[in-house]
Amino acid sequence: MERAYIPTPLGITKLEGDENGLRAITVMNTEEEPTEIIPEVLEDGAYQLKEYFDGKRKDFTLDLNPQGTDFQKRVWQALLDIPFGKTTSYLELSKTLGDVKAIRAVAAANGKNPLWIVVPCHRVIGSDGSLTGYAGGLHRKKWLLDHESPVQQQSLF
Repeated sequence: MERAYIPTPLGITKLEGDENGLRAITVMNTEEEPTEIIPEVLEDGAYQLKEYFDGKRKDFTLDLNPQGTDFQKRVWQALLDIPFGKTTSYLELSKTLGDVKAIRAVAAANGKNPLWIVVPCHRVIGSDGSLTGYAGGLHRKKWLLDHESPVQQQSLF
């Protein structure tokens, strides 16, 4: 398993993966030093994340290899269908997966998503439009949603 730490506007981000694909992308809450030489199997992931943060990428084309239960993988796959700049609710996601009663299980699987940003769990919000739970912190979720917003706040000066 290869590992690299890259700088992002939201903090140092750890990428983990191998020849089978990215296993995890995690924003760190500690001060890690950025990796000087990115392992070859992680180069594309680091490059595409940089493009995303630079506003040049809306979709990722990476080999993904997250580890989880079959149900978690179904939820993570459904997250990939949420378009850039759009949000959905946990309730709507539960309906998409065919079981409205599974809302808590869907929320729990969403919270276990190991592929920060690439599998866009930040695009799932409360039914009332509130920013609810986010493993990376609500300030990061708000930043990501603002970053993806089709309407950018303009300065008057």
